[in-house]
Amino acid sequence: MIVYGSSMSPFVRKVLAFAAEKGVEVESKPLGLGNTDPDFREASPFGKIPGFRDGDFAISDSTAIVFYLDALKADPALIPSDAKARARTIWWDEFADTIFAVCGGKMFFNRIVAPKFLGREGDEKIAADAECNELPPLLRFLEERIPDSGWLVEDRLTLADIAVASPFANLRHLGLPVDADAYPRLAAYVEKMLDRPSFKTWVDKESAFFARLAA
Repeated sequence: MIVYGSSMSPFVRKVLAFAAEKGVEVESKPLGLGNTDPDFREASPFGKIPGFRDGDFAISDSTAIVFYLDALKADPALIPSDAKARARTIWWDEFADTIFAVCGGKMFFNRIVAPKFLGREGDEKIAADAECNELPPLLRFLEERIPDSGWLVEDRLTLADIAVASPFANLRHLGLPVDADAYPRLAAYVEKMLDRPSFKTWVDKESAFFARLAA
């Protein structure tokens, strides 16, 4: 099984971490922006990452991919079967897209992707507005809703946790970890998630890449 796309994308990282938590072996095939690799474009006709291939089956979109992986291997069940818990898990997965739009689409893109990889100046006004005005309400929302168990759904690890945690790695790369004084519950939650081997493997590689880039 092949996952196309760089783990610097929260969506790709989500798939890679989900596969690791499921115990499903996948091959990571990083691709740059605009890549026209025919196998990748067959999986993702519009060129968006992640793309995915399992033999003659190819598909894109991180949520479609993780649902496929969860159905492929029953245990551990990272997407609950209970109707309410399943709906809540999917809701959190969608909520993670909102976090990405702020952390990744506006901050990470304009401060790292545009200048470092596209060779053009990012829009700092957009990034700064996202950091100052859009991000804090999302952090407060999470701080108030993380249960005492430390898991978002069913008091255990699910797709909800994997999806929500992934964009916070991009904040780390921006030098903006969650402020533990302002958001103690969220800070502990993010640290716990990103320190899991399923995430840490990729986050450490990304950090090492950025360290080389800055040298």
